[in-house]
Amino acid sequence: MAKRPHIIIFNPDEMRSSALAHLGNPAAVTPNLDAFAASEAVSFRNAYCQNPVCVPSRCSFFTGLYPHVHGHRTMSHLLRPGETTLLKELKDAGYYVWMNDRNDLTAGQVPGWTESHADEIYYGGQEKQGPGPENPEPRGEPGGKNYYSHYEGKLKLDERGVNYNGDDEVVDAAIACIRDLPEEQPLCMFLGLTYPHAPYRVEEPYFSAIDRAKLPPRIRAADCTGKAKILSEIRKYAGMNDYTDADWDELRAVYQGMCMKIDAQFGRLMAALKEAGIYDDCAIFFFSDHGDFAGDYDLPEKCQNSFEDCLTRVPFLIKPPKGAVVDPGISDSLTELVDFYATAMEFAGVAPSHTHFGRSLRPVLADRGAKVRNYAFCEGGRQPGETHCDEYHLEGGGVASTVTPYWPKQRAQSDDEAHAKGIMICGARYKYISRTLGDDELYDLREDPGETTNRIQDPALTDVLTQMRLEMLKWLQATDDVVPFDHDARFTPEMLWARVRGMVPPEKTDEVKQMIADGINFPMLMHYCRELAGQKKP
Repeated sequence: MAKRPHIIIFNPDEMRSSALAHLGNPAAVTPNLDAFAASEAVSFRNAYCQNPVCVPSRCSFFTGLYPHVHGHRTMSHLLRPGETTLLKELKDAGYYVWMNDRNDLTAGQVPGWTESHADEIYYGGQEKQGPGPENPEPRGEPGGKNYYSHYEGKLKLDERGVNYNGDDEVVDAAIACIRDLPEEQPLCMFLGLTYPHAPYRVEEPYFSAIDRAKLPPRIRAADCTGKAKILSEIRKYAGMNDYTDADWDELRAVYQGMCMKIDAQFGRLMAALKEAGIYDDCAIFFFSDHGDFAGDYDLPEKCQNSFEDCLTRVPFLIKPPKGAVVDPGISDSLTELVDFYATAMEFAGVAPSHTHFGRSLRPVLADRGAKVRNYAFCEGGRQPGETHCDEYHLEGGGVASTVTPYWPKQRAQSDDEAHAKGIMICGARYKYISRTLGDDELYDLREDPGETTNRIQDPALTDVLTQMRLEMLKWLQATDDVVPFDHDARFTPEMLWARVRGMVPPEKTDEVKQMIADGINFPMLMHYCRELAGQKKP
């Protein structure tokens, strides 16, 4: 049997695709990822997540299933027993699975369930964390422009001149695992990091390393028409109307600084793999679960049923293991995060234990011009009355506290129309969003990459709209359910015996009951018992 590659998954949280220098951001400082893409990996320019918040996205890319298949579209419905993940499947196939305790994947209330997905879980908080922001009250008073901005700014340094955070601890723990890796056993390592998730805060040298003058133009709400109601509702409650362009640039720069720190941590992990002599034997995946507004549309953070590229298009880089053909660089091939599942399982040589909708990206790794998809999909939102589906810590339909920085979003999501279910379909040029309530959206990404002008009513795009609606319907039909690989019995043993007992001679009773207990299928049982009945003496 050929040696199986190590599977390394580096998963920052809330990192948008445009945060990388090699994907066109002149202010980004991401030298490790840029070099990785230039010489060893394929970086997918058009990779889309399947839900713009954490839990649904992770439940999707670890299973190869879309959020709607099993209803994983909220922050409080995680994978439960009876479902599986890539981590568990690799563990059952003989991989040594290491992960940190950033869950957002498996139901924590089920004893032993999360633990069944890994051989080792690193639980954080074992090391002293760095000090807080230089501004001791970064939010200011209620009603102030920063109160709901998630902006905290520059972090202080400790006596060693660093600000050691939970991500640093996870990376150090992963490096320790690599150094002590058991020989001959393949490793699957999952690092679920926190940065660059809000709040926006970072220390030196990252804080000052971002040149504010090089930040790309920001997409302003005033330049948009026909956008989703959820965006204006969040802006209304956030109270950030006094934010100036300079304020937004500071927030954006800190976000980029957080991405720069992620890049540095990725570089440290890659160096450890090389030092351990296993780098060439690794299939390495770098991707985020979703993006971040980071000032676009005059908003911070994210939203669960809005589908702008800043939220749905994510960095996705893959380095195959030694021996696999690779054409390093940037690929424009459209892909989805469900394709991570298919690709990692293929590299591992493990057959999936369930139906999935991912497509292996190995053809694109070998030829960046190859194409595996015509469309990418993303989904989110809720039905009217589903208050238990309000995203982000608002469980059981409770009323959000105005103290939490997430209150504007939670308050906006209490509006049925604003938080209506939506599905995005994105092709090479056009993006269409269907909503159960409120207006649909249609954008020409070639003419309007910022998605500022909703052209859903434009008669010139009627044919485009009709085609995209048809493609969405076909996708829903193809993915609306899955049939388990294992089969259920139609009858209990008692039912089977009742159906054949009149055909079975007394001396064959024990034999037939044993056949039933062993799981013989109904047609074979009936055939055998009819033969027995034919052999009965008159």
